[in-house]
Amino acid sequence: MGKRSTLEVLIVTLKIITDSACDLPKDLIEEYDIDVLPFLVYIDNEEFRDGENITTRQVYDAIHAGKIPTTGQVPIDAITGALKRYADQGRQCLYLSFSSKLSGTYNTVRLVAQEMRKSFKDFQLTVVDTLSGSLGQGLITLEAAQMAKAGADPAAIIERAQKRSINNVEHIFSVDDLGYLYRGGRVSYASAFLGGLLQVKPILHVQDGLMIPFQKVRGKKMAIKRIVELVKERSLGNADQIIGITHADDASVAEQLKSLLRDTLGYQKFIVNLIGSVLACHIGIGGVAVFVVNSQTHEAKLEPALAGR
Repeated sequence: MGKRSTLEVLIVTLKIITDSACDLPKDLIEEYDIDVLPFLVYIDNEEFRDGENITTRQVYDAIHAGKIPTTGQVPIDAITGALKRYADQGRQCLYLSFSSKLSGTYNTVRLVAQEMRKSFKDFQLTVVDTLSGSLGQGLITLEAAQMAKAGADPAAIIERAQKRSINNVEHIFSVDDLGYLYRGGRVSYASAFLGGLLQVKPILHVQDGLMIPFQKVRGKKMAIKRIVELVKERSLGNADQIIGITHADDASVAEQLKSLLRDTLGYQKFIVNLIGSVLACHIGIGGVAVFVVNSQTHEAKLEPALAGR
């Protein structure tokens, strides 16, 4: 059988849609034609659309200025507009959502899709709850988009994304200011107050789609060391995969973590980016996170161009 033409590949390829909690860099979003729908951000009672009329940098500037931004789920009109556009084109779509345990967006997309099928009976949309956020969600989305661009079978792309969401992506992170976690109900007031006095840094992970504190260490240096240890344990020695690193406006600690992962564990492929507006509003300034696929059986095989990012 001969090689498929570009037109044939476009016909069979899924359109990959996600939301702005994914924290993928803009160049990768554009390269793989990923449609990223905006979460809402509120600052001083003014509403913004993440990535459209407010940038992540502006959100961090607001936090530095003492403001407390909040977020809202992707608005219905943004979801409806995107899905109708692809339904009109006859495109099959895969929506990879931010964790349903942290946002109502997953359920909203499903409800909008149900309504749309009354008018577009043949519209094919699969909605996957990634149970992830930031570059955990981003790595799942990027892999799906790369498979789609390569002309992979839609069923295979969907199956891989579902397996990743259920089993394969670890989120390991620490934060500087326990006050943000206290306001979000993640830690008690006493823990936040004493943690600030004693320079205690919580280590958190995502379990069943929720952010869970599971360990405490003293100081940022120990937090970074412990994150590296956990990556080694949870990646099962699979040094050939892509590592995602995001930071809450502390690029130096992200670079330090990247160097340690490269020099001590042999990782060579990285995506490093700011923690986006959605999670920055909940963890504050100074946090850092690592995202790693935890199975050698389903390696995150991203393109060589990502090496050294």
